[in-house]
Amino acid sequence: MTAKRTLTGREIYPIGFGAMNVSHCYQPRLPDAQGGRVLQAALDLGYTHFDTAAVYGHGHNEALIGTYLSHRRGEMVLTSKCGIVKDPDTGKRGINNRTDLIERSIDETLSLLKTDHLDMFYLHRWDKVTPIEEVVGAMGRLVEAGKTRALGLSEVSADTLRKAHATHPIAAVQSEYSLWTRNPEIAVLEECRVLGAAFVAFSPVARQFLTGKLSQVDGFCDDDIRNSMPRFEAATYAENMKLLPPYKAIADEVGCTMAQLALAWLLTRGDHVIPIPGTQNLDHLDENFRAADVTLSRDVVARLDALINERTVKGGRYSPAIQQQIDTEEFTV
Repeated sequence: MTAKRTLTGREIYPIGFGAMNVSHCYQPRLPDAQGGRVLQAALDLGYTHFDTAAVYGHGHNEALIGTYLSHRRGEMVLTSKCGIVKDPDTGKRGINNRTDLIERSIDETLSLLKTDHLDMFYLHRWDKVTPIEEVVGAMGRLVEAGKTRALGLSEVSADTLRKAHATHPIAAVQSEYSLWTRNPEIAVLEECRVLGAAFVAFSPVARQFLTGKLSQVDGFCDDDIRNSMPRFEAATYAENMKLLPPYKAIADEVGCTMAQLALAWLLTRGDHVIPIPGTQNLDHLDENFRAADVTLSRDVVARLDALINERTVKGGRYSPAIQQQIDTEEFTV
């Protein structure tokens, strides 16, 4: 098995559980009892890192974790995020890093999670208005107050990470990273290594693309975030699908599933890289967990790198409007 990873000074299983899918963004929300069973099954399997956010179901995801897992709080590293807010009048999402909102957010998060502290509190998105030093300084006071053990950032550039880290130590950066999203390799992945921060990879199986189980993109529910993503536009997705037969052939050669191959590849990118796949499906939960048992040779890694990368994947990862909100370095597509 891949060696355990370290997050906020604690040893964790090398693959974490991204809880978002249970409440938010893809399939319709699971009934609470069913979502609770998924969370409990993840902990029973041996997942030790659970990731959530205030915006996931607008509190629903945190409340679900609080209801079903709070009595086992000591068995997990628990992280949440702030900075994406819902306008109470319009219902629209926005990014707001006002320090009073951040302080209020962690109190609401702790209440919903039924815990007195987080292991890490992320800034979910930087609003590019409030100086990052000011935001991180305010978040640092939450560490001093004992409300979180450490701080993290999400979807930020290496330059923003350096500025933030100079104000208060940053324990992790969380951004999208997979074979088909290589942006962290431009700068931030290495900057994390230099600073001693973990890199937490969300959407590690490319929003289902790398599982090989998504052949059609015209049946998403209305709230599915992939509806607005250029890579999931029908013609573009059809082009990207051409990458999957040779990818599946490599998975068959290795003796693992396509999802496991994607996760195992991420685990080769550095011992500070921690994938956090999410799912509503108990079989997929077990499948993802066992990806840590998959060993890839250097030859296989090189072939994967050559097959699926920023030059061979078609389409941007976000719409132009959403991309403007993101601080990360991006490849030109």
